[in-house]
Amino acid sequence: MSAETLPANAPVFGYRHLLGIQGFSAEEISFLLDISNRYASALPQDLKKESILSGFTVINLFFETSTRTLTSFELAAKRLGADVINMQIAWSSIKKGETLIDTAMTLNAMHPDVLVVRHPDSGAVKLLSEKVNCCVMNGGDGSHEHPTQALLDALTILRRKGRLAGLKVAISGDIKHSRVARSNIYLLTTMGAQVRVIAPPTLLPAAIERLGVEAYTDMRAGLKDVDIVMMLRLQTERMQGSFVPSIREYFHFFGLDRDKLSLAKPDALVMHPGPMNRGVEIDSELADDIDRSAIREQVEMGVAVRMACLDVLTAPERSRRAQAR
Repeated sequence: MSAETLPANAPVFGYRHLLGIQGFSAEEISFLLDISNRYASALPQDLKKESILSGFTVINLFFETSTRTLTSFELAAKRLGADVINMQIAWSSIKKGETLIDTAMTLNAMHPDVLVVRHPDSGAVKLLSEKVNCCVMNGGDGSHEHPTQALLDALTILRRKGRLAGLKVAISGDIKHSRVARSNIYLLTTMGAQVRVIAPPTLLPAAIERLGVEAYTDMRAGLKDVDIVMMLRLQTERMQGSFVPSIREYFHFFGLDRDKLSLAKPDALVMHPGPMNRGVEIDSELADDIDRSAIREQVEMGVAVRMACLDVLTAPERSRRAQAR
């Protein structure tokens, strides 16, 4: 089940940390997705804990509140047999004025094997990775990247559609502030998908087309004939000033309902990384439509993907410990 069971000629994942998708090759992404799919296929039938991370310690360090992502990382680590410590900002010495570097030094003294970090500032996770001796996984940093979310989204699409290459994917909503959008753009374009981004002009980053996407400010035009519709929430916590006139007007022009979805392909898949604002970016009935929506499956794939990433990143250390015995 683990990375150790892959064929000897499987590509080597040459990264100590998982900080983002940008820069990964199609082969490296496929490698992670292949292992993730193995875990996803096994989870429904066999929920027994693995033991490959027995003796390993995983610290989830979250400077932003999260329910789904934190729980998913915790479940993934525990199912692999690791000891897990959850540290959230409300309990952290950061509230008392401790710097990020001080936190890194303190955590390093605890000798964890993996540090999963979510932080409101872009680049903070990379900074931590340079100050600790363990593997670091990015659980989302500011508006920069959220790599495991992009991987679980890709795995969901693969399991529903059988491929990524050639698919037309529309990512709609607050593109400007979304780390999920960025990681998905990097992954999907690398894997050969055609990506469109849809948003009002105020929520589109400048020169977004440089990332290899088509930009639309008309949702109906952007949704025409797409295979995947990925909705994003308004990141109000990252907004300074007014970006939309009103919630009612936003939903009218950029909220996904059956009328707008009818412009996509008849079997178009609806996705959302959560948390959803029902009646803001997506119609509640559509979000719950099991025939069109893959939102619940995305949550399930999150555990499998994070198990796979923990497996891959710790494989060199597991090998070293095995040889030392």
